[in-house]
Amino acid sequence: MMILGLVKWMQPVHGYDVRRELLSWGADKWANVQPGSIYHALRKLGEEGLLREVATEQVGARRARTTYEITPKGVDEFETLLRGLWWGNHQTSDPFVAAFAFLPALPRPEAVAALRSRGQVLRASVETMRASMESSWIRDSKPVGVSWMYELWIARGEVEVAWCERVADRIEAGVPYLPEGLASQDGWNVGEGADGRH
Repeated sequence: MMILGLVKWMQPVHGYDVRRELLSWGADKWANVQPGSIYHALRKLGEEGLLREVATEQVGARRARTTYEITPKGVDEFETLLRGLWWGNHQTSDPFVAAFAFLPALPRPEAVAALRSRGQVLRASVETMRASMESSWIRDSKPVGVSWMYELWIARGEVEVAWCERVADRIEAGVPYLPEGLASQDGWNVGEGADGRH
């Protein structure tokens, strides 16, 4: 969807310019667009009839550069993908959630330290995004939607920082980890506090 959308927006456009624009948006970090796969994706979209090559030019010893445009079939596919993502509710999987499900397997001090560390990393990330938003790079040269996405990520990051702190405080306070029936089972005693609570 990202590649089809950018070709539609910038056409006629070289693959190099599509790659540069995606990287300038940071799409390699938030849209799982890998820089090395962009040229392959352009060729594949061309083979599927979603894009068409309109010119190939070579200047001196440089590699030939192909210029692309989107086809009517490509426009339909882009709009279908776009609306599917706008109207759907897609949850991203975070490996941390799977690890957190086994909270009782960690000693309380380690769980507290890990959560506080996660909060610090997230806080630094939020500050970096905030600085990027305030720079002219985002404000003046990118579509307004990119800066609004940064607002969303900042808000999510701030919420998770606060959550990490709250949960770390609860663990430090000795809030029980498990229901009474599970607390006595073997294999779940690592998370005991100094007072023996789970």
